[in-house]
Amino acid sequence: MDTTKGLEGKVAIVSGGSRGIGRAIALRLAREGAQVVIAARDKGALAAVADEISKARGIVETFAADLREREAPPALVRAAVNAFGGVDIVVNNAGATRRGEFLELSDEDWTDGFALKFFGAVRLVRAAWPYLKERKGAVLNIIGTGGRTPGPLFTIGGSVNGACLSFTKALADIGIRDGVQVNAINPGFIRTDRLHSWLRATAAQHGGNEEAAAREMVTRANIVRLGEPEDIANLAIFVLQPQNRFLQGALIDLDGGMTKTV
Repeated sequence: MDTTKGLEGKVAIVSGGSRGIGRAIALRLAREGAQVVIAARDKGALAAVADEISKARGIVETFAADLREREAPPALVRAAVNAFGGVDIVVNNAGATRRGEFLELSDEDWTDGFALKFFGAVRLVRAAWPYLKERKGAVLNIIGTGGRTPGPLFTIGGSVNGACLSFTKALADIGIRDGVQVNAINPGFIRTDRLHSWLRATAAQHGGNEEAAAREMVTRANIVRLGEPEDIANLAIFVLQPQNRFLQGALIDLDGGMTKTV
């Protein structure tokens, strides 16, 4: 399908846009002609991605902030509006949660887990909604398969992701009323910095190399392969194309077959 020019001139906010999945989505949005605002805490990492986009003749602004702070998401929206005149797309991608045994996780761990991925997304969407409504825009939440199939070491992440899935469905109903597209993608095992850290730790424990650990992960999860950030970006661009507005409230698992539940 030809997707050229479908996102030309759109204004897109991508949280967690400095690395991994967020970086890949920001690069693809810019390649499709969108004007992109990438947000994250690391100024240096943001600058590196912005430089990539600029060298490819894309249009980009950066916003360095901790979206766990209550005033940061509205400030991000204001920065996008000041730079480009409005907001057409919000991609909620920021947020990582602590793994570990349930009884070893503190109240602070739980609070921090919800602070960025859930409440950061809620506040960002709430601040952007008037512009999204005005311009018939779109929200895309990057969540994760743990919301459907949480495990004993992922009690925080599974709970946060489950809340994000429910938020997506509720918001999609509001989107029908207000003309805003709302969907979510649930990535499986994707080769991000975090996954590479897990693979290195596993390899060190068993005396193997990282790729051997990756093959073991694929076998254990019974999936076709580990994903790449670009896999998620490819689907994100498809979902956000104007001709695909019939997608509404979809929770799409992109995980190589890892999610076995119906």
